[in-house]
Amino acid sequence: MSHIAVERNRRRQMNEHLKVLRSLTPGFYIKRGDQASIIGGAVEFIKELHLVLRSLEAKKKRRRISLSPSPSPRSLLPVTPPPEVPSSAVSRALELGACCSSPVADIEVKISGCNVILRTLSKRIPGQAARVISVLEKLSFEVLHLNISTMEDTVLYSFVIKIGLDCKLSVEDLALEVQKCFSQEVAH
Repeated sequence: MSHIAVERNRRRQMNEHLKVLRSLTPGFYIKRGDQASIIGGAVEFIKELHLVLRSLEAKKKRRRISLSPSPSPRSLLPVTPPPEVPSSAVSRALELGACCSSPVADIEVKISGCNVILRTLSKRIPGQAARVISVLEKLSFEVLHLNISTMEDTVLYSFVIKIGLDCKLSVEDLALEVQKCFSQEVAH
């Protein structure tokens, strides 16, 4: 085969694989149809799936060990960063993030570029996502993306939020405000 035919075959295979990858990735992860957006969206989706997988593995391990009948949601959060993240990036992320834990919910806030990533892990509370969104909007944030992962009676909300011009909160303050939203619901 000539070099041109080999290259044409490689491009055809690449396009077919990209079509499959796009079909397997939920649409809200892919902003545009170009190759970089498809691959970037698939990477984000896989990261979310890894989080869910770790949570399920932790739950399975807890069931085997049976240390307590009702474990804290904190035990479902991953303890170590994914291996594909360099340690220098982890230390930078820790400087730009905050965590807030309680018996009701665990909150993690990180700055990612010009957006904020907010993750909450708690027992399932009906209407909680709407309440968190309401709190975020009152605090001058705009929700760009929300992913909800559930495992029996536990739910992981992953928000990507845009910082509004009027927002004057630190990541620590944001984590505490969202934590209050969960605590108030339990008090009712």
